[in-house]
Amino acid sequence: MTGSPRPPLSRRTLIGTGLGAAVLAATGTGTAQAAPGPSAASAARRAQAFLTAAMDAYPDHGAIRLTQSYTDQAGLFSTAFTYDNALAILAHLACPAGESRAVALGDALLYAQAHDPAHDDGRLRQAYNVGPYTFYDGSPQPDGFVRADGTANVGTQFGFTGTAVGDMAWAGIALAALAGRTGGRRFLTGAVRIGEWIERVGRTDEPLGGYRFGVDGADKKLPFTSTEHNTDLVGLFGRLARLTGDKVWRERRARARAFVERMWEPSGGFFYTGTNDGVTINRSPIPEDTQTWTQLALASRAHARSLDWAAAELAVLDTADRPNSTVPSGQSYEGVTFSSASLLANEAAPIADGQPRPDRNGVWFEGTAHLALALRHRGHPGDEKRARGLLGSIERAQELLGDAQTVGGTALPARSGVVSASSPLDTGFGFGYYPYRHTGATAWYLLATTRANPLRG
Repeated sequence: MTGSPRPPLSRRTLIGTGLGAAVLAATGTGTAQAAPGPSAASAARRAQAFLTAAMDAYPDHGAIRLTQSYTDQAGLFSTAFTYDNALAILAHLACPAGESRAVALGDALLYAQAHDPAHDDGRLRQAYNVGPYTFYDGSPQPDGFVRADGTANVGTQFGFTGTAVGDMAWAGIALAALAGRTGGRRFLTGAVRIGEWIERVGRTDEPLGGYRFGVDGADKKLPFTSTEHNTDLVGLFGRLARLTGDKVWRERRARARAFVERMWEPSGGFFYTGTNDGVTINRSPIPEDTQTWTQLALASRAHARSLDWAAAELAVLDTADRPNSTVPSGQSYEGVTFSSASLLANEAAPIADGQPRPDRNGVWFEGTAHLALALRHRGHPGDEKRARGLLGSIERAQELLGDAQTVGGTALPARSGVVSASSPLDTGFGFGYYPYRHTGATAWYLLATTRANPLRG
């Protein structure tokens, strides 16, 4: 490994919040009682109910709103990650009667673009606050998504003030999808503004090429270049090329794709995570999303083995007898973990200060949904059966894990929302995932169960 492949700005970074293992256990991570497996239709309806509840959690704080990313028990208060909200838009569009909610979330992202407290260049921040709370140091955060002065309520308490190319790409994909569905010119304009910001800020002429990571909260450009982010750009630029008819987006798509293909390891059949300096490839850890999102974005026969690599090399089975597992007795969950480093995590040490110790076999349900969807789209013999097994594991998790969790202090509809992970897991990238119901994991489940490929250009 040639240094940390991803900086603290990563859209998945969850800052340590002082929640220890005792608190994690107290929030209710499931019930030990067995239950019949839910039907796919019922599970999808309850997943939609979770997205609805997380979007409507603060009714007294304005109609312009985003969806809270995690349940309150995660300790991130009313944080709404831009990436999660882009996924929520795409999931609503993929589900019956979801278009009006998708439009409302799209308009909220456009509001954030137009009402940033410091910039007027089309950027979105990593996350926003969508409801009031009192921070750990006692400082109040009284506003909803729209602050009293009319600006968007950027997530400053946790330092979620930077802008990553990956987050922007997903927001652009969501806005472009809205433009294609509704014909709303405003959504296409917003998506184009995002694409142009990425071109200005991210494009690099370093030897490996592609588009770099983005900027931190002080607007300083970050030197990293991510396979995941450039994969996202293949999807965004492809959509913009189709919707605008402008050939410049095809050239930009080709540039992002060329970087992704340079990260391919033919001897192992997988993609590396990216580069720190534009010259040297980071060879460890190897993450799940660079294996599955590449299949969704590229649909490349030459690289289709990446799904087999992820399914075999990142496979986990979480049971109650595992060290540090929080899975109730009598239950088990299958799927994939976050990265090759997750399988080697130090189970004797906490993931971060104040956090619980990791379970090497913790299932990352968002990634498990990535894999299920990618298998369905690849369509090799046996892929649908494998995908259905993975989706069944996610559906059992929604049924049984994450009891008694709330959003905005309000109880969720029964058995609604997919937890991020079956047990605490260490990603190997400086942060962890925990058994809290999560907008992103739930949205990816809905995309997988409806076979909706968000990265198809």
